[in-house]
Amino acid sequence: MNLIKKFCSASLILSVSLLSALANADGNQAFEVTVTNITKGEVFTPIMVASHKHGVKLFEIGEPVDQDLEILAEGGDTAPLSTSLLSSGLALDVVTADGPLFPGHSVTLQVKTNNRNAHVSVASMLVPSNDAFFAVNGIHGPRGKRTKTVYSPAYDAGSELNDELCDNIPGPPFACTGEGFNEENGEGYVYIHAGIQGNGDLDSATYDWNNPVAKITIKRIKTD
Repeated sequence: MNLIKKFCSASLILSVSLLSALANADGNQAFEVTVTNITKGEVFTPIMVASHKHGVKLFEIGEPVDQDLEILAEGGDTAPLSTSLLSSGLALDVVTADGPLFPGHSVTLQVKTNNRNAHVSVASMLVPSNDAFFAVNGIHGPRGKRTKTVYSPAYDAGSELNDELCDNIPGPPFACTGEGFNEENGEGYVYIHAGIQGNGDLDSATYDWNNPVAKITIKRIKTD
């Protein structure tokens, strides 16, 4: 009996220690997300990265965007979307880069993760454009020491017509200095962007792209 009691007691201590170790390890995990701008002439507005639960999506192809993403796609402002994700409890962590990302350059951001929030979303506007954005739309992050690399096309938010007029495209320090978000209607749904056509003030030879436009590499790391 004493041997059984000692075995059970030792097993309990081991189980508690193991659970504690797992909890601590879970709390010290993060995703390191590196985004590279692979366009020729488009600039990415400050990039938002979020870690969140399974099933969270920023948008659905063929469906209208929520206003928070519309604001990001038309003006590059990540604050409303970040606030919504955090205040709703859908996201564990959201970070935004300090500045724009120019063609051929990369930026690395870090977000906390745990077992319940192991999915990643990324979004940023392409400028100059009316409402083009790239995104990672709720993918599962890599396990263990693996990395995961994905490529994003440019999406059209469908919330503003692609007139390519600088009056309707934000800046500086980009090509235009017009407005960002407005509540006018566009095509009404998200689709793959057709690129810069040269119909307005934008030169297609300078600003057009071939999809994909962004390379995104995700790595799981331990933090202090």
